Amino acid sequence: MNKYLSFFRLRFIMGLQYRAAALAGIVTQFIWGFMEILVFRAFYTANKAAFPMTFTAMTSYIWLQQAFLAFFMAWFMEEEIFDAIINGNIAYELCRPIGIYEMWFSRSVSNRLSRAVLRCSPILIVAVYLPRAYRLSAPKGWLEFVMFIVTMLLGLLVTVAFCMLIYILSFFTISPQGLRILFLSCSEFFSGGVIPLPFFPDRIRAVMELQPFASMQNVPLRIYSGDITGDQMIKAVLMQIFWLCVLIGVGKQICRSVEKKIAVQGG
Repeated sequence: MNKYLSFFRLRFIMGLQYRAAALAGIVTQFIWGFMEILVFRAFYTANKAAFPMTFTAMTSYIWLQQAFLAFFMAWFMEEEIFDAIINGNIAYELCRPIGIYEMWFSRSVSNRLSRAVLRCSPILIVAVYLPRAYRLSAPKGWLEFVMFIVTMLLGLLVTVAFCMLIYILSFFTISPQGLRILFLSCSEFFSGGVIPLPFFPDRIRAVMELQPFASMQNVPLRIYSGDITGDQMIKAVLMQIFWLCVLIGVGKQICRSVEKKIAVQGG
């Protein structure tokens, strides 16, 4: 366990060094967040029909999504891992007395965490002091806030476990680009990254909420905004734990199979 904690610590320290990239990301995420809010504002203003989420809840959803973008966006992946698989440097990793899956998992969690640490505070602070209609609102109570933290961490682990499948399946392809486009597009859409799941028709939403993508950003952001309450929170947490165990179990099994059959060309 200590060796994986060392990988986690080293990657976290290294990630904190990219302050210029973090600043550029903060500016980009502010602009993107305002664009999303204004687009939804136009829909809310033009159509007086009832919406599944209040505009205040929608605004909080978007600002939290931008603040913790590194936690939930599956396309935040490590190019070093793909390069090692493609060019054969994975052979060096296999020589180490460590588990490939565990090492990559700890590195990925640390990489996402370091990015979020640099970016979340400025976004959250500014979002709280915006005009009332566009600001980040406080959660309903302490229970919702605690459950938001718990489900956010579980969502981070589910996202990393999902990305681990992409890394491992890349062993079976010449180029990982096809896998990345397919899996990441599905993740972006079905996790609520484009449109929050409550806006989908009830039957479609019921199916989408059973998928692993819904256990990423959908659960914590909707808990904070008050869209998931009571017994629904418990069910959502159990679903996150279920998919986390399934994704890690499947990922480890495929990884063990790959390690036995992998062949590296060259000399």
